[in-house]
Amino acid sequence: MEDARPDLRRGQHGESYASKRRRRCRQTRGYRRRDRRRPVKLVATRPVALESPKDDKADEGKIEEEQTALQTLLGQCRKMVVGLLWFTKEVLSIIKNKVQVFVSRPSGEKYSSVLCPGKQEIKKQNPASGIESWDWNINGDSSTYHALYPRAWTIYEEPDPALRIVCRQISPVIPHNYKESSFPVTVFTFTLKNLGNTAADVTLLFTWTNSVGGNSEFTGGHFNSKTTMNDGVHAVLLHHKTANERSPVTFAIAAEETEYVHISECPVFVISGVYNGISAKAMWHEVKQHGSFEHLNFDETTAPSEPGSSIGAAIAATVTIPSDAQRIVTFSLAWDCPEAKFPGGRTYYRRYTKFYGTSGDAAADIAHDAIMEHCQWEAKIDDWQRPILEDKRFPEWYPTTLLNELYYLNSGGTIWTDGSLPVHSLVNMGERKFSLDGFSNNLSHQNDTAINILEMFSSVIEQTHSPPASKSAYGGNLLQEGEENIGQFLYLEGIEYIMWNTYDVHFYSSFSLVMLFPKLELSIQRDFAAAVLMHDPNKMKLLHDGQWAPRKVLGAVPHDIGLNDPWFEVNGYNLYNTDRWKDLNPKFVLQIYRDVVATGDKKFAQAVWPAVYIAIAYMDQFDKDGDGMIENEGFPDQTYDTWSVSGVSAYSGGLWVAALQAASALAHEVGDKGSGDYFWLKFQKAKAVYEKLWNGSYFNYDSSGGSSSSSIQADQLAGQWYARACGLFPIIEEKKSISALHMVYNYNVMKVKDGRYGAVNGMLPDGKVDMSTMQSREIWSGVTYALAATMIQENMIDMAFQTAGGVYETAWSNNGLGYSFQTPEAWTTNDEYRSLCYMRPLAIWAMQWELSRANDTQRESKSDLKEEEILSRYHDGFSKVARLLKVKEETDSRSLFQVIYDLTCKRIWV
Repeated sequence: MEDARPDLRRGQHGESYASKRRRRCRQTRGYRRRDRRRPVKLVATRPVALESPKDDKADEGKIEEEQTALQTLLGQCRKMVVGLLWFTKEVLSIIKNKVQVFVSRPSGEKYSSVLCPGKQEIKKQNPASGIESWDWNINGDSSTYHALYPRAWTIYEEPDPALRIVCRQISPVIPHNYKESSFPVTVFTFTLKNLGNTAADVTLLFTWTNSVGGNSEFTGGHFNSKTTMNDGVHAVLLHHKTANERSPVTFAIAAEETEYVHISECPVFVISGVYNGISAKAMWHEVKQHGSFEHLNFDETTAPSEPGSSIGAAIAATVTIPSDAQRIVTFSLAWDCPEAKFPGGRTYYRRYTKFYGTSGDAAADIAHDAIMEHCQWEAKIDDWQRPILEDKRFPEWYPTTLLNELYYLNSGGTIWTDGSLPVHSLVNMGERKFSLDGFSNNLSHQNDTAINILEMFSSVIEQTHSPPASKSAYGGNLLQEGEENIGQFLYLEGIEYIMWNTYDVHFYSSFSLVMLFPKLELSIQRDFAAAVLMHDPNKMKLLHDGQWAPRKVLGAVPHDIGLNDPWFEVNGYNLYNTDRWKDLNPKFVLQIYRDVVATGDKKFAQAVWPAVYIAIAYMDQFDKDGDGMIENEGFPDQTYDTWSVSGVSAYSGGLWVAALQAASALAHEVGDKGSGDYFWLKFQKAKAVYEKLWNGSYFNYDSSGGSSSSSIQADQLAGQWYARACGLFPIIEEKKSISALHMVYNYNVMKVKDGRYGAVNGMLPDGKVDMSTMQSREIWSGVTYALAATMIQENMIDMAFQTAGGVYETAWSNNGLGYSFQTPEAWTTNDEYRSLCYMRPLAIWAMQWELSRANDTQRESKSDLKEEEILSRYHDGFSKVARLLKVKEETDSRSLFQVIYDLTCKRIWV
């Protein structure tokens, strides 16, 4: 039975439906503001464990967002419904997609209701649909929601107070599982407990609209069909013909017939328009009167709908429950849309098609298998979650927030392909005319990657007589013999910032993938390694000044993997020229090394090493004075893209120092001792320059002497954080790290709402928020989590959880702003938010990374060679690679190819 004592450690968030329905937001000065007038009731309890007639193992479920269990599709619909995902979250607002309950007792008592409040909204929005005739008899005050992603459960003590309904949902998001985790399916298990003195005849009705959101249900040509499969599983298929040649999709709603449960189907009912079939009103009253569809006759397959009409389908589960007994009813929802099409014209098969085929007829099989296997899925999820939930070191809010922030892994517009080449572009991949993708794992010149790279340049130029661009960041080319192709993985920066795999943000969120799905993390990194080796001279217009710049130059890490044509047309971001950003290349090097440490994958290290070397060499052009440290160029040339920075900076400079050390360590991992020694020398030089930012208490924002130079940046130790997360030597002294963290804690955290809002990005030494830019005055949830991880590294545990607790209080708690399962990038002290449902808050897993790993800091690397010998052997080759990669000035009329030709084929280098 349910533990009556609230226990945040075992399940978040209980919230009445009524309170959720009263949430509102309004537009305010470019932000949106949460209305504090709406009451919120949050109760957290243990996962409900009720006895089952089949076995004594509880079947639990997941409900992603608000209203009924079915609206868990907040995550799954964004994941894969049709084509691109910008519009598919609208499926959530389709009011016909519901579960309804009908109860009758021998005494004559009858209850019926949609398991969702909102009758007034139904009448207002759908006056002619027939849906308003359904019974909307619950207000949500006696229903409570709980979540431990990817599981959740809702407890209904209404409409019949003597019948407790527990809807438990499970979606197969299983760490280190690359098969079932790709399935587009969810299971709803209803445990019905009869608390009354008489038996109860209960029918649960699952309805679904043939629609993918918006006006798609009215476009015509849609039809439904019913089918019966093995193991007593019944299903109705909704075949949806999408508009504008988008990929068609088939939904399956299914239910399991058992000894106690009888299933009947209504393959079609008319929601609106002209169609020869039972109406939504008549369908409802049929179940209300008879408890099933047994009195109706339907064809196996329905006629296609006409334009302007809307159709749905329903499946009913009927069961008699004796007094003081319980029964289980299981539904599943699956959808089959095998192709992911992009506006650029390329089409890819999704990962799950490796197991169910690409013909688009697998929805019923997926729904069937989910019903049969969901108990095993949940057992694996429980094995993963239980140690986290039972770890007594954590405050009560942390384990549940840690798990529930993972919602973004499928709510972020996620597309996971099968890893094959584009369906209609298989030939094009063989036409790559300029790409440095032919590196050998065995360096042709021992310990000298520079010569290997220069020879590759020469080979490419000698074979190329015209300057076409390589536009492919397809990392599958970097897979080594015997390595599994796990597919390509895409997720959006945010549902409002629609760019795939935004790399400066993935830097924070990637801890979740490397800990839970490391093969997907390596796949993303291979894509970016391939992107480093590509060059796309096609011009794009920059929004900030109207100038034109190449889409992506050789050696630069792209901001993102693209938008309209991912992997082939990178950098959907065009506010600034990110080829000149100072954080992307260092972040690439650091993530690569972190992933090698996490996985121990030496083949991966060998494959991406040339890209790492080139990424370091590319940055040499930003060391204007030759002191080993890169300089920012007076515009927002890093992830804080409205906050300008000039000269040496705490953020980018620290990342650069850490990246040099990571490059040195990676060089030794792949057997390139010479490059390892050389990068260690560069690390020491840059580290000395970085120290000049120290002002006695913290590291200045930058060295420019400007108005923000002395700002206390919450993220000033990003380089130190990543270096230690990778097991590298700290880039600053321990006492300085602790001092800086104390300053950030006392100012950026505790001076903002008494430490209940997280860490503001910028704080002035006088204790006032840095109001100079939009982003300096914002609180970033993901950065706050990363800051807490840095504090954990220094054993400042209480401060870490106080800091991160501000995100919980603001986003997730009962007194917060209502951001559950949609954590935004930023909010302000005025309760304004920006960019709901964002990637960076996954950085909470950086805290878990620190809490779950041993301290394995490396010793300093000592070279057998003196500094002069290292420079004489390796500096010349590195400099020549760096010169090849330098972005040409406007006064230089030579093309990139001409520069490469001059420096290679003309043998300027020795």
